[in-house]
Amino acid sequence: MSEAGRRGAREKLREAACNAVAGGSAGVISATVLCPLDVIKTRLQVYGLPSNFSGAPPPGRVLISGFQQILKNEGLPGLYRGLSPTIVALFPTWAVTFSVYNHVKGVLHSKDGELSVQANVLAASCAGIATATATNPLWVVKTRLQTQGMRPGVVPYQSILSALQRIAKEEGIRGLYSGLLPSLVGVAHVAIQLPVYEKVKLYFARRDNTTVYNLSPTHVAICSSGSKVAASIITYPHEVVRSKLQEQGRDHHGATRYSGVADCIKQVYQKEGFPGFYRGCATNLLRTTPNAVITFTSYEMINRLMHQLLAP
Repeated sequence: MSEAGRRGAREKLREAACNAVAGGSAGVISATVLCPLDVIKTRLQVYGLPSNFSGAPPPGRVLISGFQQILKNEGLPGLYRGLSPTIVALFPTWAVTFSVYNHVKGVLHSKDGELSVQANVLAASCAGIATATATNPLWVVKTRLQTQGMRPGVVPYQSILSALQRIAKEEGIRGLYSGLLPSLVGVAHVAIQLPVYEKVKLYFARRDNTTVYNLSPTHVAICSSGSKVAASIITYPHEVVRSKLQEQGRDHHGATRYSGVADCIKQVYQKEGFPGFYRGCATNLLRTTPNAVITFTSYEMINRLMHQLLAP
């Protein structure tokens, strides 16, 4: 291999390492900070509102009640139920997402250095598909651990590994990949979020006569939160369906509550109507802004630091 070829290979390896470490670290930071909100959101998705609520209470009241109920029944650890599998899942999730996304962007890059909307959507979709397929079993475990305190009569999982082993033994590969189809539908979320994020960054860079790599943390926060809110509102129903499929497990007769995605959608609509597909959405939006800000700002700052540390 020529010297130029070796330099190119080293540069690609450096870029991949920066994207993977920055993406994974950003996911871990955001998961740890926002775990209590994620626990409440997941329980709302799966079980709906507590019985003491009627109508459509304000999101703030639901949040406070959720915190109080978990602290009373399960203590502080209840607010961080599922954190370990969340971290285990989020590190590879964001590492794969940013690595695949940036790699495909590099492959599709045009001569003028700017990707078209279609190319950006394709890169984001590839990243979403790769991430959803690789990490789905970990998300199943995370959902089960977050909701097992509300499932009477079910032997609790003791750890991430034991949960993976039990699900594989009791439900097979289908159990480990419960909710994969709605997760793949959820690729639409990434396909909306990342291109919008890139376009808003480009807008700020041009307005301030700088590059997207030199945007301030404030600008990155604005770009990430806006793109996340837009994507979340459009694609939220798939999260409800995915959570219900992942949580259901099997009863003592070996049966499941839903036979598949279509049956789940049908039952949710029949029992709860259209609002059922947006159960927990307000809580999700309350954590959308800080989650996006923490994840993407951390990613951008860590990525810049990694490039400086690994610079030749």
